[in-house]
Amino acid sequence: MLALGFAVVLTLQAFGAAQYQRAQAERVLRDYSAFAAARFASRSAYDLWYFAFVPAIKTIDHGSAKGRVADPARLRPPDDTFPATFFRRIRYSYELDTASRRIVFGGRAPSATWQKWLVDTITAEMHALPPMMEDIAAVLGGPPGEPRAITVFTLPRAVARAQTRVLGYVSGLDALMPYFQFVDTSAPLLPRALTGGVAIDSIGSVVVSDARGVPLYRSPAQYSSTITGHDTLGSFVANLQVDVSLRPEIAGRLVIGGLPRSRLPLLVALFALTAGLIVIALFQLRREYDLSALRTDFVSGVSHELRTPLAQIRMFAETLMLGRIRSHEERERSLEIIDQEARRLTHLVENLLHFSRSERQSLRVAPVPLVLGPAIRAVLESFSPLADTRHVRLATHLTDGLVARVDEGALRQMLLNLLDNAVKYGADGQTVTVGTERALTDRVQLWVQDQGPGIPDGDRERIWDQFWRLERDRGSAVAGTGIGLSVVRELAALHRGRVWVETAPGGGARFVIELPVAVLTQAPAASPAADSTPVSAQADT
Repeated sequence: MLALGFAVVLTLQAFGAAQYQRAQAERVLRDYSAFAAARFASRSAYDLWYFAFVPAIKTIDHGSAKGRVADPARLRPPDDTFPATFFRRIRYSYELDTASRRIVFGGRAPSATWQKWLVDTITAEMHALPPMMEDIAAVLGGPPGEPRAITVFTLPRAVARAQTRVLGYVSGLDALMPYFQFVDTSAPLLPRALTGGVAIDSIGSVVVSDARGVPLYRSPAQYSSTITGHDTLGSFVANLQVDVSLRPEIAGRLVIGGLPRSRLPLLVALFALTAGLIVIALFQLRREYDLSALRTDFVSGVSHELRTPLAQIRMFAETLMLGRIRSHEERERSLEIIDQEARRLTHLVENLLHFSRSERQSLRVAPVPLVLGPAIRAVLESFSPLADTRHVRLATHLTDGLVARVDEGALRQMLLNLLDNAVKYGADGQTVTVGTERALTDRVQLWVQDQGPGIPDGDRERIWDQFWRLERDRGSAVAGTGIGLSVVRELAALHRGRVWVETAPGGGARFVIELPVAVLTQAPAASPAADSTPVSAQADT
């Protein structure tokens, strides 16, 4: 949990650092866009002032006779292209006496609504403007319901505050567009050292709006960007607003190293990986804990299984040594019990040795063609004394002539483990049947069937795991190590075979070992086990 908390802190720190770095980069870019907007605004104000407003005022002023205002339609415009274009879009020229509020027009006059609007607006603007640093000002607007226009007028000079004569004109808004377009395309808004010589119209998009935010001019290329700078042409130029939005693709070139990329997916992936590793570690710790508990149970089970036969052997050996035997039958019975318990010890030790070799990965087998019938009968004969202790009847259902490629010692160990489980967990007096059959063209099946309670479907895979016992058997008095079936599976796998458990036809469990078939090149020699008659606990069917 501490490691997970530490990973969370590191992830948050890294994310915060990345966000801070990006915020700083965006702040720099906003400064660049504000700088570009300021350059556009200053250039536009300069060009409008010196190449539009002033030349038109001077032309009208020079053409005016005493007491009369010059008609712009009859005046010769300047030779310069920009002033001439602007001059041809002048609609009305006028002279206003601010003291008497009398306005006189040169040439045609606008409607009475326009005239009133001009008188009111110019008078108000003259008093609203800051201390006069210029002698010309412009205001954008018009009467309600009328098309808007740009109105330019002169201001009383600072040295002649008593001056009441104001000269001006009204021009269409389209007269401003050539100036904005010229500023937008004539020179870059950012130094070439920053942009690396990128085309002007690829750096960003420009929008010029009036004081209310209504767009007047848009550059041909418009880019959707969150990096936008703002500036204004000033109160003497109708408070026109300029917005410059940097193109997202060029924004990365303006910051050294480019815009930092979002590290959120990487951080989330690293955090998920860390959390996953921690979960795996916790799972492994839980498995280690469970394994430790299983090992403890294993040691306890082995100790119990060793202690019981050893106690029996010692008790009957001491009885024989002390001469406490009252008859020959008791002597024979004591020797039989000692022999049974010794066999049980031998079987247990063999299991432990197989398990130890398996843990060290040094378990080896030497499969050879082997006739199964005699080998199985020999195992049953050696196991019959242990079966007699629980009054278990051993029966066989063997197919004659079956030959499998198997290690005889490994076959004996597998069969003894299955028989031991069948006798140990089954009921007293049951019948345990061992059979063989030809399953496929290249496979032989050996099975051990009991009449016990069987194996639940949900546990039929887990019973082959090391140290694992059925829940119903863990609290019972039946001792067990939990390695017998795992040894069977290991030995079967070494023979390129497989094992499984299924429900027996008559109830109980049937454990099946499948082994590769083999062909004998010569007839096997008769063995004593094959020729001997079955023991009392064994019956052939």
